[in-house]
Amino acid sequence: MYPKSFQKLIDHFASLPSVGPKMAERLVLYLFKQDKDKIKSFAENLEKIKDLKNCHKCYNIAEGDICEICKNSKRDQKMICVVEEPLDIISIERTNAYNGLYHVLGGTIGSPINKETDLRIPELLKRIKNEKIKEIILAFNPTTEGDTTSLYLRRKLQSSGVHPHTNSKKSGNKPDLDDDTTKGEIGVGVKITKLAKGLSTGGDIEYADEATLSAALTNRKELV
Repeated sequence: MYPKSFQKLIDHFASLPSVGPKMAERLVLYLFKQDKDKIKSFAENLEKIKDLKNCHKCYNIAEGDICEICKNSKRDQKMICVVEEPLDIISIERTNAYNGLYHVLGGTIGSPINKETDLRIPELLKRIKNEKIKEIILAFNPTTEGDTTSLYLRRKLQSSGVHPHTNSKKSGNKPDLDDDTTKGEIGVGVKITKLAKGLSTGGDIEYADEATLSAALTNRKELV
């Protein structure tokens, strides 16, 4: 019915998530109707995707070894927002309510495509220690998998020596770093927070409106 090259493009588009055969046909037909310069630009940028990589520091999408966010010295270097995927970073950045760094975990616990060992938790622990992080924000989707991951990660952080910020508050004293009880700990006095309620249960951060997501960030709750 269609020329081979046209049909191959349809097949490629149809293989994308949430794109069916009919939608794929419409997309290819739309491209076919565009002027040659626009098609050329589209093809050139599509070709460049293969050269993109994960940031060596936070695992965001990057053109080089380090992404633009991690290279920005004006951002708060002592705060890390932990997200599932790079798309969540885009959504949070649009709110202009956060100016720290990120860490892309690479999925959630309980997801059929992810195992606990696939997640970048060891890399996160290393960053907390090396970068002397003061706050970790758990910004996962309000789903069963997201909640499970938040609970697991909180326990993992604490068992690895990341002590909640509130512990030192309650005692009224700062932890003694020379005390034998704190030796080997990677983060004493680190605040662990999560997004405030407000996002639709079962929804995705990716699709949350900016006002709701901004409020969830601004009013984030400390975990104890």
